[in-house]
Amino acid sequence: MKTVLVVLLVIAMLATLGVLFAGMIGFVRNDGNGERSNTLMRWRVMLQGIALGLFVLLMLVSRG
Repeated sequence: MKTVLVVLLVIAMLATLGVLFAGMIGFVRNDGNGERSNTLMRWRVMLQGIALGLFVLLMLVSRG
């Protein structure tokens, strides 16, 4: 169970990092597409929440 949670946590963290970099690249290019920036921001926040939830779950499983 711990191994599965660790793998899911790593995937969620890498996905968050990927979306963050995609947003930063779009910001640097200054493409002026505000809708895309907002969509990427929502995805990043959602993925961060998932990663945080998986981390809490992993800590709870590790206690027992």
